[in-house]
Amino acid sequence: SSSSARPPLRNPLAAALPASRRASAAPLRASGPLGVSMGVDLATADPKDVRVLVAGCTGYIGRFVTKELISRGYNVVAFSRDKAGVGGKKSMDDVRKDFQGADVRFGDVTDMQSLEEVGFKDKVDVVVSCLASRTGGIQDSNDIDYQASLNCLNALKAQGGTHYVLLSAICVQKPLLEFQRAKLRLEEAIQAQSDVSYSIVRPTAFFKSLAGQVSGVKGGTPYVMFGDGEICKANAISEADLAIVMADCITDKDRCNKVLPVGGPGEPVTPLQQSKILFNLFDMEPKYIKVPIGVFDGIIGAIEFFSKFFPSLVDTAEFAKIGRYYATEDMVGPSYGTTTLEDFFKDVAENGLQGQELGDQAVFNIDGK
Repeated sequence: SSSSARPPLRNPLAAALPASRRASAAPLRASGPLGVSMGVDLATADPKDVRVLVAGCTGYIGRFVTKELISRGYNVVAFSRDKAGVGGKKSMDDVRKDFQGADVRFGDVTDMQSLEEVGFKDKVDVVVSCLASRTGGIQDSNDIDYQASLNCLNALKAQGGTHYVLLSAICVQKPLLEFQRAKLRLEEAIQAQSDVSYSIVRPTAFFKSLAGQVSGVKGGTPYVMFGDGEICKANAISEADLAIVMADCITDKDRCNKVLPVGGPGEPVTPLQQSKILFNLFDMEPKYIKVPIGVFDGIIGAIEFFSKFFPSLVDTAEFAKIGRYYATEDMVGPSYGTTTLEDFFKDVAENGLQGQELGDQAVFNIDGK
């Protein structure tokens, strides 16, 4: 359950707190894992004395989290794949340029030796895992959503680290999909151990995942929605606001050893309400294409039938189930942050979706144009 007492979050545009407002020393905790050095008191330590490793740093949320931590003065290790970003389009030089002020290291989160010898070659105090499977496929979910993040937890424990912050998802509350079950297994493993403290953050939905139809509506095409547009609602959160929540988990003792559902500001909105925001923004008459939810059921049933004969279709069926889930399930959590969905849509209308690619995770195409 989430903490009932939440301190106000910083504005996403606010400057990082000056180091002078924090203690210069990094006091040791009273106890730690046997045979390793004890962790620091993160609430009073100077950020520059706290090494934070970010796994999944080049992902959609990970990128904002990494930059937020750099801005706060932490000793940030950005642990990345050699070929990062959507479709592996980012080179190592691209990643280094993106994370100036961080110690950028390249390796493989699925390989424990790579993690230990590269990512954790120096003592790490905090891990922030923003890892997520690229597709939600069965093997990818188990390899990344569960095992890779567990590898990071085990490496942190082995070093006598202090705190583990996990980016999970609100949808694990109703686990019908393989990636949700993988995330839940990881959450259970985190909560079952006592070597390091933890904060498990479960965001509702990301603005970007709701933005796929902005350019289409702006260009005059109908808004596509499932059913009557009222069957699911969400109070999505901006990447900047979520990055602040994640970073605050390092020092906020009220969020220690907690599972934290996190939504954006304001009331949850349905797809129909989202469409009205867009049509009003562009001063256009509403036009819709309404797709019956039963379409998903027919597609899923057909793919599952043929997957008995063609095993390669198993993941395809899982992808269709993911689409159905997000078209029908509410994604609602306690409100954090300052940026509303309407603010986001206005920004997209003016500046486009450059840098907003979801890649394999997109339901509606987002090409960044």
